[in-house]
Amino acid sequence: MIRLALLRIAGALPNLVGVIVITFLLTRALPGDPAAYFAGQSASSEAVEQIRAKLGLDRPMPEQFLGYLRDLAQGNLGESLSTGQSVATEIASRLPASLELTLVALLLAVSIALPLGVMAAVRKGSWIDQFARLVTTAGVSLPVFFTGLLLTWLLYFKLGWAPSPIGRLDPSFSPPAQVTGLYLIDALIARDLPLWWACVKQLVLPAVTMALFVLAPIARMTRASMLAVLSSDFVRTARALGLRGPTVLVRYALRNALLPVVTTLGMVFSFLLGSNVLVEKVFAWPGIGSFAIESLTASDYAPVQGFVLTMGLLYVLLNLAIDLAYLLIDPRVALEA
Repeated sequence: MIRLALLRIAGALPNLVGVIVITFLLTRALPGDPAAYFAGQSASSEAVEQIRAKLGLDRPMPEQFLGYLRDLAQGNLGESLSTGQSVATEIASRLPASLELTLVALLLAVSIALPLGVMAAVRKGSWIDQFARLVTTAGVSLPVFFTGLLLTWLLYFKLGWAPSPIGRLDPSFSPPAQVTGLYLIDALIARDLPLWWACVKQLVLPAVTMALFVLAPIARMTRASMLAVLSSDFVRTARALGLRGPTVLVRYALRNALLPVVTTLGMVFSFLLGSNVLVEKVFAWPGIGSFAIESLTASDYAPVQGFVLTMGLLYVLLNLAIDLAYLLIDPRVALEA
């Protein structure tokens, strides 16, 4: 297992190098001048040039790139011109918010989509199968920002069931003492159940919004994979030997159907990490995605580069976790690798 993990990490290094080079070049190709933006509209050309020299943007592109690589080697992601803080500090403070939202949404989607896909495969053509198709079609057809606005209008403005969409925590509560950066876990560590419940209430609407959107591919893949496994010879043999239905379904059929489902989960998780910026904007969630968009509109290079590099590292770790999950589900994967 360790050898496989090292091989996957070594294979991902060229991808990370490509991410660094492409991100650096694309940020320089974006329209807009950071020096002119931060100097202000009334600034003179001399003032703009002074800011450009201070930022190092007057140097040749190869020299800027070498300086960027030198900073990366020292763990320095640069400084955000928008906030005046280091990019590493901003990412470290905002990434837990995005991860918490993404993980809760994925957990919610899996808890619904997996049983729904299994039941739709077992009872093919029944009302459960038709209901699963309806849910998955609706989930993938509605834009995520529209679902968020619709749920906010219905559950907050009309019915008053949900709290105000103003971020991770109601202003009447103080954030828990930071241990992991994930409010739900930190509140449990502090044994503060009212605070934990307040965090849950703020998390429900954005998590449901994201879960509805990614529920469709998980349920569809589960149904298709289960249909293929249920028609296989070893399942028919297990049933012919008199094994109980739940044993055949869970121990043999579902376990062998999980590999493509795990692959889909990895793709869905990657998509959620990169695209939850819309949900963060709708619900004023202080995550890394909204920070990257704000920096992009301000032509602030360093946070955008730090965001893309962080996403690249997370994708590498995610792919490694998927490979290790394959080993747990089917040890034969290690032999094939």
